[in-house]
Amino acid sequence: SEKTDEVTDEVKNHFLELYPEEEKAIKEICEGIVKKIVRSRIVNDGVRPDNRKLDEIRPISSRVGVLGRAHGTGLFTRGETQVLSALTLGALGDVQIIDGLNDEEEEKRYMHHYNFPSFSVGETGPMRGPGRREIGHGALAERALEPMIPNEEEFPYTIRIVSEVLSSNGSTSQASVCGSTLALMDAGVPIKAPVAGIAMGLIKEENNVAVLTDIQGMEDFLGDMDFKVAGTRKGITAIQMDIKIHGIDRDVLKHALQEALKGRLFILDKMETVIDKPREELSPLAPRIITLQINPDKIRDVIGAGGKVINKIIDDTGVKIDISDDGKVFIASSDQESALKAQTIIQNIVREIEVGEVFEGKVTRIMNFGAFVEIPGGKEGMVHISKLAHERVNKVEDVVAVGDPVTVKVVEIDKQGRINLSRKATLPRPPKNEGSKDK
Repeated sequence: SEKTDEVTDEVKNHFLELYPEEEKAIKEICEGIVKKIVRSRIVNDGVRPDNRKLDEIRPISSRVGVLGRAHGTGLFTRGETQVLSALTLGALGDVQIIDGLNDEEEEKRYMHHYNFPSFSVGETGPMRGPGRREIGHGALAERALEPMIPNEEEFPYTIRIVSEVLSSNGSTSQASVCGSTLALMDAGVPIKAPVAGIAMGLIKEENNVAVLTDIQGMEDFLGDMDFKVAGTRKGITAIQMDIKIHGIDRDVLKHALQEALKGRLFILDKMETVIDKPREELSPLAPRIITLQINPDKIRDVIGAGGKVINKIIDDTGVKIDISDDGKVFIASSDQESALKAQTIIQNIVREIEVGEVFEGKVTRIMNFGAFVEIPGGKEGMVHISKLAHERVNKVEDVVAVGDPVTVKVVEIDKQGRINLSRKATLPRPPKNEGSKDK
């Protein structure tokens, strides 16, 4: 605490004037005295440095929807520890690919990244990449939420959460768990249950033992244990213990877990006063994803030679398309209209053409024996010169040109899958007298 620091600095300065060459020893002695006093007061009197009871949790506040552009945000504050978790949603193609041994690849659909900037502890250190501590804290918070994330079929999105520590005085990893839960529910991700986390501490002096709930920085530094427990109302999803003594007995561990459960339920109650379940609608800024199932044999038709067909769909509609080997197609777009347009195109590509259907097509090529017409779905059929009109046609160019829109009817699909079309079948028959005259 600030008062402890003031008294310690005063004592150190006094003795430094008398023994300037013993700076290191004076510092160690002062720290040892502080440690002894703090631990003794906790174990013998049940009084913590900030005057809390052993099982008392610091004041908690929660907020959601803090950032306008992110798809979901959660600001979680516990005492002097504050974490802002920002969530964004992406298509399934945005998954993180993790290279493994033996040329195996793992896909990560839910990612949590944890940042601990120097300003959160009042320092001015350089901004570097994540260190071992940040990677470890991020992984712990990620594993705490991972069992609650809906599967790909239920929620076909990639989820990324970035937790920024704004202020730190103990248990930032567990604050990240709480902030992530708030962000997930704010974004409308249908998680199975809210998750909260708490850090438990331990002071052991001979036969006297004190278990602390929601430890702060000083208690972590001067104590014997940092025991992080995260979970739902029904069970634990992640757990981690850092211990400085040789071990603890079963009864102490059981007591710590019981107190962690009480603390977890208390925190969940506080969080649920702000948001108690996922929002029914996604953020209007989040991508819209449509899922459809196609015959796996039709995947090559959707992709086309060298990706020609699928790239054209993407260019024309501005969507992102991912196709799995089992025929699941995921269409992601910032607006629903573009996604529906791409869905219609794909459905037309994979649908089975039937004899008798009428389509609006476009002439793509002209040969001396007929014209090739592209019908919806990117399929191409041929209109023989004899099927262009009721009257005799000497040259195909007399009736149609490349690029002309044309209404055609499917008259035959041969054994090789080639589509024969007729323009004549869609035209009204001329009066008999006119037909005789032409003849």
